[in-house]
Amino acid sequence: MIHQPEPLLPGVLAIDAGNSKTDVALIGTDGSILGTARGGGFEPHRIGGAAAVAGLAPLVEQAAAAAGHPSWSGVLTSHVSACLANADLPVEEESLRAALESHPWGASTTVANDTFGLLRAGTDGPRGVAVVCGAGINCVGLLPDGRTARFPALGELTGDWGGGSGLAVASMWHAVRAEDGR
Repeated sequence: MIHQPEPLLPGVLAIDAGNSKTDVALIGTDGSILGTARGGGFEPHRIGGAAAVAGLAPLVEQAAAAAGHPSWSGVLTSHVSACLANADLPVEEESLRAALESHPWGASTTVANDTFGLLRAGTDGPRGVAVVCGAGINCVGLLPDGRTARFPALGELTGDWGGGSGLAVASMWHAVRAEDGR
């Protein structure tokens, strides 16, 4: 029996998976948005990388259906670009890349922390800095020669403080003390 290659859908499957929400888009080779889907947060640190990536499947299917491909089975994009929350260390990026590659979504796959997605959304140029203040705080920078710098979000014990929840608690603490004179 001869194996038939899967049909290739030219373009990119883009995944922006943050702690609170996930956006998936199929992007055509001309840069046009072919289909999108939005879902909940991406938390591999809570449920495991493979389970978190498997949770993306319904969103990928919704984006494919919106793009006119109601049956995603057997359709392969040219590339998967995934900017994922909680991909703070190289070992986490590699593990999540392997989990993504276990799904038939792209001929090639790259994974980066979701802060890099913000960096790319803010400029067309090869230089910039992006800071995220979400569940935690994260910061990345990019130079024209491709070098990057990053402040990985590893938790309060390593200096990662300033996320939305931490800022809200600290603000209330200071507001109450100001009101009662302490």
